[in-house]
Amino acid sequence: SSRTHSLTSLTLTHCLLLRHLPLDINQGRLTALDHTIQKKTSVAHTTRHTTTNTSHIKMKIIEKILKIRSERALPGAVEPPPAPTVQPYFSFEFFPPKTEAGLDNLYERIDRMKDLEPLFIDVTWGAGGRTERETLSIASYAQQYCGLDVLMHLTCTGLSKEAVRSALEAARDAGVHNILALRGDAGKGQSAWAPHPQGFKNATELVRFIREEFGDHFGIAVAGHPEGHIEGEGVDKDLVFLKEKIDAGADFVVTQFFYDASVFVDYVTKCRSVGITCPIIPGIMAIQSYPSFVRMTRFCKTKVQASIMSALESVKDDDEAVKTKGVDIAVDMCQRLLREGYCDGVHFYTLNLERSVRRILEKMDTVGSSAASFSSKTQRKLPWRPSTLETRKKEEVRPINWANRPKSYMKRTEDWDEFPNGRWGDSRSPAFGELSDSHFYRFTLGNTDDRKAMLGENPTSLDDIYGVFSDYILGKIPLLPWCEQSLQPESFTIQSELAALNRKGFLTINSQPAVNGVESSDKVFGWGGKGGYCYQKAYVECFVSPENLRRLMEGAGRRNSLNVYACNARGEEARCGEEGGGV
Repeated sequence: SSRTHSLTSLTLTHCLLLRHLPLDINQGRLTALDHTIQKKTSVAHTTRHTTTNTSHIKMKIIEKILKIRSERALPGAVEPPPAPTVQPYFSFEFFPPKTEAGLDNLYERIDRMKDLEPLFIDVTWGAGGRTERETLSIASYAQQYCGLDVLMHLTCTGLSKEAVRSALEAARDAGVHNILALRGDAGKGQSAWAPHPQGFKNATELVRFIREEFGDHFGIAVAGHPEGHIEGEGVDKDLVFLKEKIDAGADFVVTQFFYDASVFVDYVTKCRSVGITCPIIPGIMAIQSYPSFVRMTRFCKTKVQASIMSALESVKDDDEAVKTKGVDIAVDMCQRLLREGYCDGVHFYTLNLERSVRRILEKMDTVGSSAASFSSKTQRKLPWRPSTLETRKKEEVRPINWANRPKSYMKRTEDWDEFPNGRWGDSRSPAFGELSDSHFYRFTLGNTDDRKAMLGENPTSLDDIYGVFSDYILGKIPLLPWCEQSLQPESFTIQSELAALNRKGFLTINSQPAVNGVESSDKVFGWGGKGGYCYQKAYVECFVSPENLRRLMEGAGRRNSLNVYACNARGEEARCGEEGGGV
């Protein structure tokens, strides 16, 4: 449950100098990620300069789909007529985590989930290529060490044609043979999408470019929107564009998520009526929490049946129950679509989480539907899944420590990060971050006039700035650039103190009150499933001026119960307290 102004880092106060906040802090994070990427890519051979001719996978994804259809005596690339689908395939989406520890744990998660035998996984791509190295590293690791075929996202956002060519060459050199070609969304801070001056205007141009420049090396997937693109003119107009993408050289379609199976049925029917005959794979997203479900479905304008919303609202304060309902909803949709033959398989948007997807697949096996054996494993001669890279496909020997490499307890379990209490959750989790870090939700404060009305048109003093932060705490302003939601109920218990801090120039962006043994089902402080207890220390994170930092350090020196950790954009640190700051 994402709680704005609440975090589970339990031991410290964070203070960041306001005048030095911007890019250097993010650059520091990227430096840490670069270290991980360099470490991983040196093993997985995925650096941009790798030019070996051995990085060839056995089969493109579309070829695997056609092979499955041929074994079922189904007609070529044409979607089969409605009939029960037996032994369907499935696939998973992952995105590059924000932290080094998150990336390490994502490798562990992919390593476990490969045992479910997905047809492929896809890995997302940050706008402007900002996650290119991480995306390529994950793709190469999955192919070389997990034996998984990878569908790599590639967007037009912020990239020139030469940058796209360079990215495709890097993907080719890393052994990637499948691309999900997307226009992409507007970058952070942008109110609307705009093409790069030397780039592509839409996904059709990107598909055509890939075919012209790389021939048949890549299998190409494109996106479909069963309920219409959020910036589009409706499904019928979207289908015109989809047909153009297929005609330009795309092989198959992966759709946006939905929560009404009838929406997908209608979409497939309309696609066939306009001559789109390629495979269409439905996108399924398990519901992970009530707040994120509401925000994503509103942003994506996703239809939600009244019965589903009612079922979720009845358990919205019980995180475990919400997940269980989400699994049931996903199973019902998958069963119907497979039973009626509107798809060969499904694509799961995992949000880098594991347990709900596993439960869906397991339940598909136990309910006795026509989708039996949904999660069954194929018999393999070796205890590992063979690599998809040509040089490792025939590998018959691995070091004995391959199966016994050290793992922490957290890395061994599938659900240690299923309930990310706090605003961002645990930084070690692959799912760490804001909802807007995904491509399913874009946080915005509106257009320029909206922002001026909300935050003030022309602040002339520090007190004007302090007032904006204080008004957010008091509920007079609904959002801040650092806070995607209004203040959450648990923070109401310290609301007056927070407002006073802000008026004095301690500009808070994150906080939590002390909690001592409250039941996990408590409607204000509880999180996770029933039967647990919550403990947390009081905490606040804020921007401060150098003068206020000096005052804070002096005050902390006189109070043994207060720990302080501060850092500026230059990496200079200040610590005070017995625990010496925090993690």
